[in-house]
Amino acid sequence: MSSEEAAASTKATVDDDGMTWWYRWLCKIAGVLGGISCAVSGVWNCVTVNPLNIAAGVWMVLNAFVLFLCEVPFCCQFIEFANAIAARADKLKPWQKAIFYCGMALFPIFLSFSFTTLFGNAIAFATGVLYGLASLGKK
Repeated sequence: MSSEEAAASTKATVDDDGMTWWYRWLCKIAGVLGGISCAVSGVWNCVTVNPLNIAAGVWMVLNAFVLFLCEVPFCCQFIEFANAIAARADKLKPWQKAIFYCGMALFPIFLSFSFTTLFGNAIAFATGVLYGLASLGKK
């Protein structure tokens, strides 16, 4: 196998999900913004005495960590297993990421419905929606 054939086969395995480069970047940027909004809203949600709000806030901070770990693993270089998890997350199909991100974003809303949890998880949910739209393919 020549180097050209090897390069073509690796390119085909990377781009087999049908996403263009700009849409892939859009999803990653939405994931980063969703992680930031989840982290800020989660910390703000923890400043209370209601245990359900605290649990929802902790879950939102965990969502932010998972979003950063899957979308931009270079932000988590201090964690040994970050590259392994990011490589596994890159192998997931867009519909799997969509279900995972939307499910992660909906759980704190069901746990404690408030303005902070609703708008804090909105961008993380939108990231899941973007991945869901990518799974539909080109029309």
